[in-house]
Amino acid sequence: MKTRRVFLKLSGEALAGSGHTGFDEATVREVARQVKLSVDAGVQVGIVIGGGNFWRGRTSEAIDRTKADQIGMLATVMNCIYVSEIFRSAGMKTAILTPFACGSMTELFSKDKANAYFEEGRAVFFAGGTGHPYFSTDTGIALRAIEMDADCILLAKSIDGVYDSDPKVNPQAKKYDTISIQEVIDKQLAVVDLTASIMCMEHKMPMAVFSLNEKDGIANAMQGRVNGTLVTV
Repeated sequence: MKTRRVFLKLSGEALAGSGHTGFDEATVREVARQVKLSVDAGVQVGIVIGGGNFWRGRTSEAIDRTKADQIGMLATVMNCIYVSEIFRSAGMKTAILTPFACGSMTELFSKDKANAYFEEGRAVFFAGGTGHPYFSTDTGIALRAIEMDADCILLAKSIDGVYDSDPKVNPQAKKYDTISIQEVIDKQLAVVDLTASIMCMEHKMPMAVFSLNEKDGIANAMQGRVNGTLVTV
């Protein structure tokens, strides 16, 4: 039987908690607790973290878009180093892989190296996005999940699933239990950005969207029990 391999996407803002910047350690420790349950059960876990708790893209016309995106990539590296250390303090072995050199802080990504770390039972962090400007961490996780033959992408968000409109604006918004990636693209529902959506459609990579704040939501999703929305291919 094939070992289950999942990729978890965490938003930087969610890890910041109510402070909206930096880190909320209690939130990160709760994520670590849930991930450890799955790692201990033999699930191979890859993690991608956004950088929004530090940087939300170009904030000034004085900053070139490429440079702004590079700052964002480094924000994701900082996030992965921090969360990796919390995971280690919770009793997990970890590795941080980046598409560019960061001295001794991370290791350069290769598929063989990542596979070896998964086989060792490590939680593997994929930091730095794709390593190129104009691509988001949504595209980064789609690329790595496809490249690493993951079973699915898990999206832990501040919202508990995919809706036909913004539930914060429309109280009558309808939540989908299941929706196809083609329908997500056609209706522009922005589960992930368009580039990532098309990659998942072309390579048949399913996704699950659920609330980060749901009790044991991550642990349940990693075992295939999603109280949110399944995005099928």
